[in-house]
Amino acid sequence: MTTADLEAVADVTGGALVLQWGDRRERIAAGTTFVIGRGADLSIGDNQYVHRRFLEIAQQEGVWRLSNVGSRLTASVASADGMAQSWLAPGASMPLVFDSTVVMFTAGETTYELTLVAENPFYQVSAPWTEADDGVAGLLSPMQKIVLTALAEPMLRLNTPGSVRLPAMDEVAHRLGWSQEKLERRVGSLVDKFARHGVRGLERTSAGELPDSARSRLVEHAVGARIVTVDDLDLLEAFARDAFVGAAS
Repeated sequence: MTTADLEAVADVTGGALVLQWGDRRERIAAGTTFVIGRGADLSIGDNQYVHRRFLEIAQQEGVWRLSNVGSRLTASVASADGMAQSWLAPGASMPLVFDSTVVMFTAGETTYELTLVAENPFYQVSAPWTEADDGVAGLLSPMQKIVLTALAEPMLRLNTPGSVRLPAMDEVAHRLGWSQEKLERRVGSLVDKFARHGVRGLERTSAGELPDSARSRLVEHAVGARIVTVDDLDLLEAFARDAFVGAAS
């Protein structure tokens, strides 16, 4: 297809899609297909846990769609304001209807975040997001929010979409001045609370154990739905400072 053909398609279908990941900015022309994965159009480096073809971006009947063409990994997809969020399992597909969409996924110890901006979105949010819009957020205690913030701290400090290593449980426990056992109980309680409110990917196994991906999925949901934001880092800093002073005295 020639450049002129692509421009003609864009006039009919509503424009291109712009992908932002780290320092890379990619304009995906209407009528084309773009693949994210290890060695794909957007290469996720040498992370062996990432599928060679993981996420596919393409138009169908004029609507941009994001499809999970992998076999194991899942992705959390949210509008940039956090008002809407979906869980994209292997084989699933969803339309990209918002002006800006945030995509997060975890492979191994690394969590990735990228942004997709539509030149001519099908839907634009007319009302600002408020915390009350999320039923689970309103049920969290201040301590639960601090725990969530500590788990998501590297993601919250990420200035631009890209990749970051989530902290290990012992690192988070040290940050809070807790034992790892105490933190694991708190995280388990958080996971169960979100699962009861319908957040997918957090259900316990038949043996009552948490899935290996529970912690990263919890972080993806909390950040994507804006349950925790950069503004919560000050509260975490104050709590961690008090915990350090208390331990030293």
